[in-house]
Amino acid sequence: MHALQYEITLPADYDMDIIRTRVATRGRLLDDFPGLGLKAYLIRERGADSPVNAYAPFYLWNTPEGMNSFLWGPGFQGIVDDFGRPEVQHWMGLAYEEGPAGGAPTAATRERVPVPAGVRPADFVAERLERAPAPGAVLRALAVDPRHWELVDLTLWERPDPRAPGDRFQVLHLSAPERAALTRGRHW
Repeated sequence: MHALQYEITLPADYDMDIIRTRVATRGRLLDDFPGLGLKAYLIRERGADSPVNAYAPFYLWNTPEGMNSFLWGPGFQGIVDDFGRPEVQHWMGLAYEEGPAGGAPTAATRERVPVPAGVRPADFVAERLERAPAPGAVLRALAVDPRHWELVDLTLWERPDPRAPGDRFQVLHLSAPERAALTRGRHW
């Protein structure tokens, strides 16, 4: 599993309905994209638990071929054409779990945590994995950037106001063509 996210920070007075309309009209284009486990179409709105407006889709890829096909194809080029080429963050997948909630996600939390120096990375990640899925969680994924030793912990929530640490996002749509194929549990 590969995790990928780009976050496009938008002006403070940006009409976020433009992004909502974009997702409503284009979001379903990835509902059957080969190699894509899931894409959560995430936004943040200034003043609503966020200091900025942002469009920040988060992807879990089953295959590198699918991820590369997206990044080098017309899907990502549409983002580049409309917003410029954003920095794409990429993490190696460490774990994936379905949560106890079965409904459609309406919110997400993303916690980015440095893996402390002097701590065994596997022990640090295993400790985070021991946390039981919270009520209302639809799914959770952990991934790491080993270049910067940063762990990302993404949870999608059924309710709009999760009581969890991290940056908060609204989920506008979830494309999940190969969600069932995402490997459950620890990936090492």
